[in-house]
Amino acid sequence: MKSRILLYTVLAIFLSGPLFSQDKETSQETLEKEKNEIIQQEKEALKNEVVAIEARREAGKITDEEAENLKKEAAEVHARNIEDRVAILERKLALDDRNPEGYDSGWSLTKTINLGGDKEQVYDRRTYSDIVLAIGFNNAVGQGQGLDDSPYKIGGSRFLELGLAWKTRVFENSNFMRVKYGFSFQFNGLKPTDNRYFVEDGDQTVLEEYDVELDKSKFRMDNLVFPVHFEFGTSTKKETEDYVRYDSSGHLKLGIGGYAGFNLFTIQKLKYSMDGHEQKDKLKSNYNTNNFIYGLSGYFAFGDVAVYVKYDLNPIFKNNPLEEHNLSVGLRFDMD
Repeated sequence: MKSRILLYTVLAIFLSGPLFSQDKETSQETLEKEKNEIIQQEKEALKNEVVAIEARREAGKITDEEAENLKKEAAEVHARNIEDRVAILERKLALDDRNPEGYDSGWSLTKTINLGGDKEQVYDRRTYSDIVLAIGFNNAVGQGQGLDDSPYKIGGSRFLELGLAWKTRVFENSNFMRVKYGFSFQFNGLKPTDNRYFVEDGDQTVLEEYDVELDKSKFRMDNLVFPVHFEFGTSTKKETEDYVRYDSSGHLKLGIGGYAGFNLFTIQKLKYSMDGHEQKDKLKSNYNTNNFIYGLSGYFAFGDVAVYVKYDLNPIFKNNPLEEHNLSVGLRFDMD
């Protein structure tokens, strides 16, 4: 219903001015004749599609079930075409009835209007784009160190990733493997435990206890990275005379790959109370962090939602004796 209202609104804009010059036909008999012609045109088009589907079924290119599904889809399309075209015709008739002789709407019933412009139908679309959003828990692990003895809060340390990705089918006649590539902004946060914060000590960065009670201590690294994943999984093939499409929604998917990029910004935020007043400090510095970011990542998805893991192979800090690597686990959403 909403799409039909939008269609009528756009048509009203077309009808408001002389976009097309053509003699107006005011005869109601002519309009009724065109109404019947519309129905016959759509029925003939449906008949031709059914014949083509039957030919493919008999040639063994599609199964009986696929043929029935294609016929059903074609029937629904042409039924909607008749409904919409007849509705437009009736609007034109109403427009003529309420205006005097000689009124020119500047619109012809017999002229095809492409509201989206001249856009060629791509028969076999192999590349799609997605908006990528990922959220979850973040932490850092070093050699001989686990999450149970991590100096960072497990629940309080989080990450956010937002980006754009393109997905391209690798093989010509199979969608089992795809290459997914693009760019993402990653925001990795760490919250130290035991009232500590980060301090630069020469070319090293260490944790020290703050001299007052901290309400909040958060360290954040903002990165721009370029991920590449090989995605594996089944999909549903949809094929008609006009196009071929592979739909992986509702299917299990596995993505394995990695990323590389750059650290854009590093900041530390401290929140505490002093003399009854709330204080917020934002400490901007390099903190001896690595500027070049690279790592491994993967996801296991059903439809558009995935369990997502990423691990930085580069140490967070350049010269610390204990090399700590950023680790993130969360949910990833790939949205068309």
